[in-house]
Amino acid sequence: MENQIYPCLWFDGQAKQAAEFYCSIFKDSKITVDTPMVVMFEINGLKYMGLNGGPHFKFNEAFSLIVNCDTQEEIDYYWTKLTEGGQESNCGWLKDKFGLSWQIVPTILSKLMTDPAKSARVMGAFMKMKKFDIETLVNA
Repeated sequence: MENQIYPCLWFDGQAKQAAEFYCSIFKDSKITVDTPMVVMFEINGLKYMGLNGGPHFKFNEAFSLIVNCDTQEEIDYYWTKLTEGGQESNCGWLKDKFGLSWQIVPTILSKLMTDPAKSARVMGAFMKMKKFDIETLVNA
């Protein structure tokens, strides 16, 4: 048996709605198990469990999911879809309508941040942003 590790996301009766929402956004996704208590789903081959655990716990920024994006079009797409009914935050962070935190990050950011000549300017640029703008980061 394979040792699989995957996140369990605690919802207040909204696990199926959340799974359907996420599966509508990410192309390679599907719901694999749907029971009143647990909804299992996959996004890009990674497994997630949605638990209808009740109102006792809420999401916070201590846990977030990261979406690496190669293009500005991808950043714009995921940002628009995931903030629908949610809220924008700073530096590429957002909360979706279920309160789950996401980071929508350009893949080029790690390269820009490891360039000693640019890293301080890049950080200064993205600290002023909500949604990342790749052109602004590259030109920083």
